[in-house]
Amino acid sequence: MVIPTAVEFYDIAGLVKGASKGEGLGNQFLGHIREVDAIIQVVRCFEDENTIHVAGKIDPVSDIETINLELAMADLSTVEKRKEKVQKNLKARDKDAIIEDQALDKLLEFLNTGKPFSIDLFTEEEIPFVKNLHLLSVKPVIYAANVSEDDLVAGGNDFVKQVEEYAKTHGAEVVVISAQIESELIDLGPEQAKEFLQELGVADSGTERMIRKVYDLLKLRTYFTAGEIEVRAWTINAGMKAPQAAGVIHTDMEKGFIRAEVTSYKDFTDCGSYAIAREKGLTRLEGKEYVVQDGDIMHFRFAV
Repeated sequence: MVIPTAVEFYDIAGLVKGASKGEGLGNQFLGHIREVDAIIQVVRCFEDENTIHVAGKIDPVSDIETINLELAMADLSTVEKRKEKVQKNLKARDKDAIIEDQALDKLLEFLNTGKPFSIDLFTEEEIPFVKNLHLLSVKPVIYAANVSEDDLVAGGNDFVKQVEEYAKTHGAEVVVISAQIESELIDLGPEQAKEFLQELGVADSGTERMIRKVYDLLKLRTYFTAGEIEVRAWTINAGMKAPQAAGVIHTDMEKGFIRAEVTSYKDFTDCGSYAIAREKGLTRLEGKEYVVQDGDIMHFRFAV
């Protein structure tokens, strides 16, 4: 049995100008995505007279700024409501309330002035209070520039260039996709999809490119465990050491960690099998300080 790792994407309806004041669907549904790790904004970068744009014109940067404003307005409402509650505890000189209130003041300045957000602006004591709010406007962003089939093959268009320039100055990433092509790929099998992309002259699907970009943005890595019953992929944070990586499987494995038997993915593929890699001495034992690398094949030894 092969169990791959997975990335979950949550799809929500598009925001329109004035959503924070109740226009369109409003912004109440944003609460459903407050705990996501990153936000992907699908931005229209194609012209089609048969597909009406809500604003009446194609202007991807304006669309991005509209969404960002609505996210900031939703966050502003969250911070203001939280500050009202904290004020009650301030009267009792509660230590945590004092620290949280200071963090909220900094957040209000960020949201009201549009200054670039940085977690470094907050003290070690303030950071937990900031993270607990799950603010949307401080999350890392990827702009999915949605283009036509022809523009995807061509590598983009002028609209995409506008989005890329905006992303550079706002610390965001860009992935060029074609929703039209992605919808066609859904109905094809793996081999048919591969042939279809090759015929178009495209190396891989937008979904594949997006997943790789998400992994890079969130600094995620994958390692593997392999046994007679199953081969499984596990997702960890970059820089995670062997005991913590084992803890992703089970906390007991982290607590009782002894050492890890490690084979790199390259060595495994070069040798063609785990047994041959082991015979050649390419499988090694690593201790508690070993930083797990992307693609490592690992066998943990632990005692409970």
